[in-house]
Amino acid sequence: MKHIFIFLIIILGMIRPSFAQIGGQNTYQFLNLPVSPKISALGGKNITSYSSDPANALANPALINFEMHNQMSANYMNYFSDINYGTASYAYDVGRRTQMIQAGVTYIDYGSFDGFDESGNPTAKFGGQEAALSIGYARRIERTDFYVGANLKLISSKLEQYSSFAGALDLGVSYIYSEWDLVVSGVVRNIGTQFKPFNDVRETMPLEVILGVSQKLEKAPIRWHITLENLQEWNIAFRNTARDEEDLSGNITPDDPGFLNNALRHAILGAELFPDGAFSVQIGYNFRRGEELRIQDQRAFSGLTGGVSIRFNKLRFSYSYAQFNRAASSSFFGLNIEL
Repeated sequence: MKHIFIFLIIILGMIRPSFAQIGGQNTYQFLNLPVSPKISALGGKNITSYSSDPANALANPALINFEMHNQMSANYMNYFSDINYGTASYAYDVGRRTQMIQAGVTYIDYGSFDGFDESGNPTAKFGGQEAALSIGYARRIERTDFYVGANLKLISSKLEQYSSFAGALDLGVSYIYSEWDLVVSGVVRNIGTQFKPFNDVRETMPLEVILGVSQKLEKAPIRWHITLENLQEWNIAFRNTARDEEDLSGNITPDDPGFLNNALRHAILGAELFPDGAFSVQIGYNFRRGEELRIQDQRAFSGLTGGVSIRFNKLRFSYSYAQFNRAASSSFFGLNIEL
């Protein structure tokens, strides 16, 4: 058990204090979108889902395991407006169930936009696409319950006439204690740089540190998940001027999220019912999404997600639904095929 505490100290040591919001800081933000319907249903981010789905390796390369051997996953999300997003992945055993490789692709198409010049005159339509190709490798540390993995990613982006090219690395560690059905994981994602920036303006990568733990209940077919996201920055809460309060004299009390509110914005809760069955149900709640997108005095169920998964012989179909607010939601469809 001492290895768990050492592992937690290493991950927590990566946390640095910061006083900026995370929105708009970095390029290639599509890399932090959910990689599969199941992960979307569990709150949008999850690094402790140990299963045969090779898409899990896109979130945490240490989860690449022998159950993924010769499995292919294809997922599609109808995102906001005309935005189309999808992932695909495949895994193969190269070392007697101790060494696995995985290949995956993440793609997003932002649709078509009307172009205008600086005087407001219409020009040609244009679009925008981004993609990332990843190769992952994982292995078990001998005579331990620790698994380590890495994803190497090549990233391409084209927005109107501008394009860029970058490389990034994901590093993951998982502690899997089968006697307790316990999974503890830590991931550092998107360590990298732009090889070719947009218009010679270099931007930072969407670096993220994530910590997660999950366990199946001993006497119930339920697995719970707790994920802590954006641990590379502590202060991710911000003042929302729409929530400022004004008294009869015109004095304004500014919105102040406070310590507890900021701490909860790092947390994502998830649960699976019948996680090992042919039919399973997932539900999740993303505190940051729920707090940032909620509308005062209205119930919009922001931050709440849910999904189902059904297996038919060698094929598994997955679906998830995420509610952002009354005007925006998304559906995520996925197929997992044993080749």
